[in-house]
Formats: sequence, structure tokens, C-alpha cells
Amino acid sequence: MIELSARPFAFRFDPAHTALVIIDMQRDFVEPGGFGETLGNDVTRLQAIVPAIQRVLAAWRAAKGLVVHTRESHEPDLADCPRAKRERGSPRLRIGDVGPMGRILIRGEPGNQIIPELAPQPGELVIDKPGKGAFYSTSLHHELLRRGITHLLLAGVTTEVCVQTSMREANDRGYDALLLEDCTESYFPGFKQATIEMIVAQGGIVGWAAPSAHLLRVLP
Repeated sequence: MIELSARPFAFRFDPAHTALVIIDMQRDFVEPGGFGETLGNDVTRLQAIVPAIQRVLAAWRAAKGLVVHTRESHEPDLADCPRAKRERGSPRLRIGDVGPMGRILIRGEPGNQIIPELAPQPGELVIDKPGKGAFYSTSLHHELLRRGITHLLLAGVTTEVCVQTSMREANDRGYDALLLEDCTESYFPGFKQATIEMIVAQGGIVGWAAPSAHLLRVLP
């Protein structure tokens, strides 16, 4: 077992039974012209965490740990995209519309791919999810169970939406999960900090949080 300094108390895990889960670092959210920008957001905030995730990803791969990438995505016919989701808000482009990188949040389109800096390698899991959470209507829980995974390290975007939802889903399914604070970001700075405080409150009611340097320091 490895122990790293975290909030609200030390996080102990066995790398052989732990997965690094990188949430939705896809072009539609991180790059200009994607869905995130059509909602009126400054995507440079999300781009800023890429180097930190790269360092963690390289170290985790070197440690032979399981890597999971998720993509929020939908079928081309939008059969798995509820009307309430597609019509929410007033973006310039909606899910399924054609944007600079192809159809927004549609599987197989250029904008739906993981950014090149964090591209999945052979053997790593790629989970396409139709909702905010990584476990909703996906095979993730099954894939983790059959690999003996009990602990999760989370990174990605956005902190208060897909990352937090996935952590809460993981908690409900019995996983111990830690959020890498500098490897996650929100379009709204206050939302990120508030989410981290909610996660670690009441003795870690949802999970743990720590800077990625604490993880890098203890990995073999």
C-alpha cells in the first residue's frame, strides 16, 4: 500500500488495484470552436491543466497502472441524448449541430476525440458516456470490477459537473476516490474550489483531494 498526504486525511491505495480516470479531456470542451466555447466559456482555463495531467499520466503509465479515459458523447441519431439535455441553455451550437470540428459531442467526430496531448494508448480503457457521470449507462463499473479495481484517482473537466458527478457515482458504488486538484478545472474558478470543499467535507463524505505533486512523490 502507498500513502499520500491528502485532505481530509491520508489516502492509502495499492496501484495494482487503482485506476487513473481522466474525465472528458476532449476537443469539444478544451479547444476553441468546441461545445464549451459555444456556451460562452473561456477554454484557456481548461487548457492550463494539460501539463499537470500529462505528468501524472506519464508517471502512472510508468507504474503500469490502469488508465481510463472518458468522453461525453452521443450516437449520431441522438437516440441517447434526451431532449431536455439538447435544448438546455442557449448555446450558439447545440449537441449534434455541425461546428468547426464536426458535429458537437457526436461519437466519431473530430471534436469528440481526446486531445492529442493526452491521447489514449493501446490497452487503456476509453468509455463513451451519454451523461455527466462516468458510470451512468456505461460499462465502467463492470470493467473496473473485473480488473479488481477498488480505488480511483480522478482528473479532468469540468470539476463541478462531470468530475464531481463521477466521484459521487464512484462513492455510491464503494470506490475510494481522490481528486487531483491541479489536474481538474472549471470554466468558473469559484465552482472548482466549492466542489473540492464539498468532496472533502464531513470527513471525506465524497472522497479525498490532493495536489498531483503528492501523488508523484510517492509513486514507485
